[in-house]
Amino acid sequence: MSSEAQFAGFIATLGRGPGRSRALTRDEARMAFGMILRGEVDPHQVGALLMLLRFRGEDAEEITGLVQAARADMAAGDGPGDGLEVELDWPSYGAGRTRGAPWFLLSALALARAGITILMHGSNEFSSAIAVEDGLAALGVRPVTDLAAAAAALRDERFAYLPLRALCPAMQRLLDMRRLFGLRSPVNTAARLLNPADAPFGVDGVFHPPYIDVHLGVAERMGRRRLLVLKGGGGEAERVPLKPGSAVLWDCERGRRELALPAVEGLRAHPAAADTPAGLAAVWTGEATPETPLATIRATIALALLATGRADDPAAATRDGATIWAQRDGATAARG
Repeated sequence: MSSEAQFAGFIATLGRGPGRSRALTRDEARMAFGMILRGEVDPHQVGALLMLLRFRGEDAEEITGLVQAARADMAAGDGPGDGLEVELDWPSYGAGRTRGAPWFLLSALALARAGITILMHGSNEFSSAIAVEDGLAALGVRPVTDLAAAAAALRDERFAYLPLRALCPAMQRLLDMRRLFGLRSPVNTAARLLNPADAPFGVDGVFHPPYIDVHLGVAERMGRRRLLVLKGGGGEAERVPLKPGSAVLWDCERGRRELALPAVEGLRAHPAAADTPAGLAAVWTGEATPETPLATIRATIALALLATGRADDPAAATRDGATIWAQRDGATAARG
């Protein structure tokens, strides 16, 4: 049987119609996505499968298969994993239409200064706000372009940003198909859940709350140790504490539990139009102290502390997050 004929079976399974179609099993999803990543199928078939997966709604078993196929593809190409000592996995794949500056970057860098080793990976090709790479450039931080550079950055700075185009080029090409569809595909979810360095802890943001259950379901199926997921600003792992919210924490020993996240009283919405890369850098150095972005940075640090188990409740995480931000650099602590 040709690869195109075999792949057509997966499309038929998804698209037979009401009462006859079904979701792919994990093995089927892994096989189908592996064929896509290896370039074994017709491009028309790729588009058909991705849009059928989206139309049916994301399924934890299917997404687990996609993640397993992508990790196998990266391993075959000497992808991340062995040799990278990472504590916290931090995906960044939000389109950013509802956020301005990527304040979560400052949270991640402050956490790295506090001793938490973070691998951030992502793609912001469709962002209408400040992309992560532009934010990093304003801070004098360069994305890494390969594994050797990632290992060096993690060793020296405890932080590295690895773009998806360097991590898994085939997946980046699939994300780029959004230009043809006008819609995101389940590849976006799979990319967020790659955990390429097998970090024990992860923090992840989604744009739509129903995706939280899918992300946690994949974490359970993949045997991940601990993952915190929330509806974050712009779909990122970022907490804007204008109002009370919640996050869900998966722990392999304790299962799932929901965490109530308090609001910061008196905050007002910060105009995204006022955010610039230079403004992001000014907040990092302490030259600017806008109230709501600073509260966002501290609250996002708190998310990572909860994800890594350094704090067990949101109140303690919030207090410790403020301390970590203030101590990120002795020269700027007094102003930040």
